[in-house]
Amino acid sequence: MRHVNGTHVELALAEFGFERRFDELGARRWMQDNWSKSFVFSALYAALVFGGQRYMRPRPRMNLRRPLVLWSLSLAVFSIIGAIRTGSYMLHILSSGGFRRSICDQSFYNGPVSKFWAYAFVLSKAPELGDTAFIVLRKQKLLFLHWYHHITVLLYSWFSYKDMVAGGGWFMTMNYAVHALMYSYYAARAAGLRVPRPLAVLITSAQIAQMAMGLTVTGLVYRWLQHGDCPSRIDNVTWAALMYLSYLLLFSRFFYQTYVRRHKCE
Repeated sequence: MRHVNGTHVELALAEFGFERRFDELGARRWMQDNWSKSFVFSALYAALVFGGQRYMRPRPRMNLRRPLVLWSLSLAVFSIIGAIRTGSYMLHILSSGGFRRSICDQSFYNGPVSKFWAYAFVLSKAPELGDTAFIVLRKQKLLFLHWYHHITVLLYSWFSYKDMVAGGGWFMTMNYAVHALMYSYYAARAAGLRVPRPLAVLITSAQIAQMAMGLTVTGLVYRWLQHGDCPSRIDNVTWAALMYLSYLLLFSRFFYQTYVRRHKCE
């Protein structure tokens, strides 16, 4: 057992050396100074995506199966480990402090286990933009949902981390968990494995549930913000609410068009 803030932490929460040595204060200072660079990344991303589509229009599609397997598998492993580490910390907070504390307590950003994975999550939103390169180079259909989601998650994550806003533990842990499923599915598909159709339905359903829960957490942050014990800002809550509501509508529309309407037409 270890003692953190006077509470007993199970062995699952024992820190690895790199987690213990991670300088979350330095990470936060860096993000405070550089978070606006996420706009530069987003602009470059948009230019490369739509410029890339124009470039590929008269050219044959690329295969890229092996690079896609490696890319998806690496992100799957990263997300699985992130989900386990952040999930164990969130379960500890829930069991020791309750639901309200799991939303409002800022310890997720500096906790012995979660602090590294919180920062790793935020930074990962930049390289994850690389997902779209495979769509463009393989000349697949690029959905508005795909590139809109990538840009807005990057912007909001970097904007929020610098202020250690309430709700971050839920947002990051849910995203890690869903991405663990999603990228594992992508890796299996890219490797040529036959993946049962219900798994794709499950992943989209999990994404919809994630957005609904994200909207719920945002609403509770706003409610408890008024009481002074849920650290956030009105502008952050507003952006989070708009972001999660738009995701909920877009993913629900995708679910209907892909699994409901298409099934009716078969």
